[in-house]
Amino acid sequence: MKAYVLINIRAGAIKEVVKNLSRLDNIVEAHMTFGPYDAVVVIEADSLAKIGSIIYSDVQPIPGVLETLTCLAVDI
Repeated sequence: MKAYVLINIRAGAIKEVVKNLSRLDNIVEAHMTFGPYDAVVVIEADSLAKIGSIIYSDVQPIPGVLETLTCLAVDI
């Protein structure tokens, strides 16, 4: 499974948060963005439960992360 996670980050913390995100297991891409969200990451995992666990246990606790929005990728 693949998910795109859009992240709002506290002002002044974007560079450090993106660096920390890129070091996490199962995150295959991490980028700063311009627009309504400050960063986007791509997570690949074996199950929806694992994606949820990564977001809850690894992404959201990073200092500076304010809000996440998860978009599941679907192959058609």
